[in-house]
Amino acid sequence: IKQDGTLGRLMDRYYGHLPEFNYVGTSSFLRHIRSRLPKYQELFMQGADAIGEDWRLVAAIGYQESHWNPKAVSPTGVRGIMMLTRNTTAYLGLNNRIDPRQSILGGARYFSLVKRKVPARISEPDRTWLALAAYNIGFGHLEDARKLTEGQGGNPDKWVDVKQRLPLLSQSKWYRHTEHGYARGQVSVQYVENVRSYYDILIWSTRRNHALLRELDSYDIETSSTW
Repeated sequence: IKQDGTLGRLMDRYYGHLPEFNYVGTSSFLRHIRSRLPKYQELFMQGADAIGEDWRLVAAIGYQESHWNPKAVSPTGVRGIMMLTRNTTAYLGLNNRIDPRQSILGGARYFSLVKRKVPARISEPDRTWLALAAYNIGFGHLEDARKLTEGQGGNPDKWVDVKQRLPLLSQSKWYRHTEHGYARGQVSVQYVENVRSYYDILIWSTRRNHALLRELDSYDIETSSTW
């Protein structure tokens, strides 16, 4: 399985994103899960339910975009929790991108639209990771990277292969031969890997909370029965 690439894909699926994360980022995220997420969790759940995704994935995207800050503004002018551009806001029929409800529901819908462009034959979780890259860098640039991947003997349907070629889009040796030209491919790789890490932590956090609640429920039942 090492020779045919299976081992590499398994390692990337479960561990490939971890080297990109650090203690400070994790600590801040856990703090924000307690202080900020409760304000917006219901909206993330509504947005995810509308597109058939796990709400924790949508929340992870939102955190990567803005740290769940509805007033966030980037140097390029994107704004709100899901950091929507003016064009995307207009395309989605929204009128206030700093409104948390419009931003989260609109961002979820936009991610769904992007993901639909990714070939349906691609299995999960690769389809989701590729969709995240397209959400960040644009579908055209993702396709350029997938073509480079295929041309170099990699599998254009596997994130572990495509993420090795995305950084090439910032090198003139490569991007001048692509349809959509220059792109900050390494930034997109970092984006996807961060979202994966946030998503993993949210899964762990919600499972832990559910386990604690079950323990408390069991404790209450046992305690009441002794009375």
